[in-house]
Amino acid sequence: MDGGSTDGTLDILRSYPHLHWTSERDHGHYHAMNKGIDRTSGQIVAILNADDCYRKGALTKIAKAFEAYPQWDALFTDVAYVDGEGQEIFRRREARYDYDVLRFGKVCYVIHPTLFVKKEVYDMLGLYRHEEFLNCCDVDFILRLGQHGCTVGHVAEVLVNYRLHEHGQSADRRVFENMAREYLAIRKEHGFPGGIKGQVCEVLARVKRQIQKLFYHGRLDLIPGRWILKKHMREKATFSSNIGIDKL
Repeated sequence: MDGGSTDGTLDILRSYPHLHWTSERDHGHYHAMNKGIDRTSGQIVAILNADDCYRKGALTKIAKAFEAYPQWDALFTDVAYVDGEGQEIFRRREARYDYDVLRFGKVCYVIHPTLFVKKEVYDMLGLYRHEEFLNCCDVDFILRLGQHGCTVGHVAEVLVNYRLHEHGQSADRRVFENMAREYLAIRKEHGFPGGIKGQVCEVLARVKRQIQKLFYHGRLDLIPGRWILKKHMREKATFSSNIGIDKL
C-alpha cells in the first residue's frame, strides 16, 4: 500500500510483477495498513514498512511457530535496530508478552514489524484507529490484544531489522515526543492511574520485565535501549506525510 509516492517507488513496484499493490493518497500509514489488512487472503497478517526488512528465513520460522502453537492468536519476535546503512545498533531481546507490563510500563517493547496476527483476530478486535492517533495506533492494537485475552506468543530470535535513519519518522524527536503523549493516553484507557500511583506502577512494571528476562534468558538489560538509540535520533528527520506528521 503506497500513499501516492512520486520518488520512483512505483517503478520499483512494477519491476515485481507478482506483487499486488495500490498507490493512492491516503490518511497516513495506519490507514494504509488497514487497507492492506482488508485485502489480505491468508490466515496470518504481517505488516512491514518500506524501510524495515525481514531476516533470511523469518517467514518460514513464523509459520512453523504458529503450526507448533495453534493456540496462539498472534506472536512477536526479537528485533535488531539498524542505521541507514544497515549497520546494527543493538538487539532488543524480550521474554514474553505481558499486558500489565505494557500498560503500566513506559515502553512498548513489541515492535510492530515483529508482530504477526491471525486475520480472525483483526476481524474480532477491529483495525488500527488511524483517525484518533498519528503515531501509536500499533501500540493501541498491541494493548487491545491483552485487553481481550488474546494469547500472544514470543519467538526468541531476531527476525526483523528495524531501521533508524534520517528519512524515517522513528528517528524524529518530534514524533518520539508525540508518541509518548499518545502512549500515555492509550495506557490510561487500559487502566494506568497516572500520578504518584502511576509512577509506582511504572517502576514495578520495569522491574517485572527485567525479572522475566532474567528468568527466561539469564540476563538483564544493563543499559536501557533508549539510551543506546539516543545518538541516532534527530531533531527533525526528512520525510513526507499525507496527514502532517512531518509538521508536528
